[in-house]
Amino acid sequence: MNTLFRRSMALVLLCSLSGCAMMSPELKPDVPVAGRWNEAAPANAAGVSPTWWTSFGSGELQSLIAEALAGSPDLAIASERVQQAEAQVRVAGASLFPVLNLSGGTSGGRTQRVGGAGGATVNSSGVIGLSASYELDLWGRNRAGVRSAASSASAARFDRDTAQVTLVSGVATSYFDVLALRARLAIARDNLAIAQQVMDLVSARAKNGAASALDVSRQQATLLSQQAALVPLELLERQTLAALAVLVGRPPEGFDVTGSQIADLSVPEIDPGLPAELLLRRPDLASAEAQLAAANADVAAARAALLPSITLTGTAGLATSALTSLATGGTTAAIGIAASLLQPIFDGGRLRGQKAIAESRERELVDTYQKAILSAFADVEQALAGTSRLGQQERLQAEVQTRARESLRLAEIRYRAGADDLLTVLDAQRTLFAAQDQLAQIALSRLQAAVSLYKALGGGWTAADTSAPVPSA
Repeated sequence: MNTLFRRSMALVLLCSLSGCAMMSPELKPDVPVAGRWNEAAPANAAGVSPTWWTSFGSGELQSLIAEALAGSPDLAIASERVQQAEAQVRVAGASLFPVLNLSGGTSGGRTQRVGGAGGATVNSSGVIGLSASYELDLWGRNRAGVRSAASSASAARFDRDTAQVTLVSGVATSYFDVLALRARLAIARDNLAIAQQVMDLVSARAKNGAASALDVSRQQATLLSQQAALVPLELLERQTLAALAVLVGRPPEGFDVTGSQIADLSVPEIDPGLPAELLLRRPDLASAEAQLAAANADVAAARAALLPSITLTGTAGLATSALTSLATGGTTAAIGIAASLLQPIFDGGRLRGQKAIAESRERELVDTYQKAILSAFADVEQALAGTSRLGQQERLQAEVQTRARESLRLAEIRYRAGADDLLTVLDAQRTLFAAQDQLAQIALSRLQAAVSLYKALGGGWTAADTSAPVPSA
C-alpha cells in the first residue's frame, strides 16, 4: 500500500469512528393542551388502576378477563408481531458488524497419454479460504436502519399493549351487554304477564257484556306484540354470548355466563387526571410516536444512501496440490486486503425518489400522530360527558318508571270500575314497558361510558422502558 492510500484509509476510519452520521431533524405535531377537562371529576373519584375492571364489583367479570388475557387469539397474534419486530432489530443490527465466510474445496483429475504409451498422471488439489467484508458506516445509514427497526419494535410492543386494553374493554362491554339484554328480557316477560292478566280481565268482561269484541281484539294484539318483542332480544343475547366467547378464547358452543342482574353492578367514579398526562398514559399514542421515530430514521437512511459508501474486504487462504498435505506442509498461503468506494452517479432518480417517499411518510406520520392525540382528547371528553349526564338521566328515568307503574295500576282500577275504556289501559301498559326498557338501556349506557372512560385514559397503562436493545458495533 502506498503512502497516499494509507493516509486515505486513516481518514476514512477516523470519520467512521467519529460517528459523522447524517441525522434528520425530528418533526413533532403541534397540539395545544388544555389545563383541564370540560367535565369536572366527581369529588370522590378514584384514579385508573391497572386492574380497573375490579371496580365494577363482579367476580365473574374478573374471571372472564383473566381467561381472555391468557387465551385470547388477538393478544397472541399481537405478541407474535412483537417477536417478529424484535427479530428484525437483530437483522438490522447485523449490518454494523463484519461478514466472515469460510470456504473450502478440492478437485482432482486423471491424465492419460494419447495412444496408451506411458502411465496415467493423477492430479489433486485443495483450497481453504477465509474472507471478510465490512461496510464503513460513514454517514450512519446502517445505524439509522437499526434505529428504525428498534423504533418499529417499540411500536409493536405498544400495539400489543393497546390490543390488551381493547381486549379487556371488549370483554367488559360484552359482559354488560349480556346482563342488560337479560334485564330487558325479564322486563319484557313481566310485561307479557301483565298483558295476559289484562287479557283475562277483558275476556271476563266480554263474557258479561261489559266489554266489546273490539276490546278483546285490541288486547290480543297487545299480547302478541309482547310475545314478538321477546324474539329479537333472545337473538341478541345469543349473538352477544358468542362474541364474548370468542373474546375469551373459547368456542361458543356451551358457553354461558351466570350473571343476570345488571343492577347488582357498581358504576365507579373515575378521576381522569390532567389532559397533559394523557399523552403518557395511552399505548396507542406511544405507538404513533414510535412509528414517527422509525420514519425519521428511514429519512436519515435514505439521505445517507445518496452519499459514497466504502467497503473493506480481506481474504486469506491456503492451497496445496494434494489435499492430504494441508496438515503436513507443502502448502501456499495468500492474504489480500482491499477497499472499494461506491458513489451513485446516475440511477434514474431511484435514490432521490426513495428519499422523497421517506420524507413524505414522516410528514404523514406527524399528521397521524396529531390526529391520534386529538382523538384521544375527544374520547376522554365524550366518555366524561357520558358518565356525568347518564347518571342524571338514570335517576330521572327511574322516576318516570315509578310514575308509569302507578298510572297502570290506576288505569286497571278505573277500567274494572267502568270509568275508563281499554285504550287507557293499553296506553298505560305501553308507557310502563317503554319506561322500564329505557331504564335498563340507560343503566347499560352508564356502564359502557365507564368502560369507555377507562379505555380512553389508557386502562391504567404507564409508559415503561420497552425499547428494543440496539446492537452496537
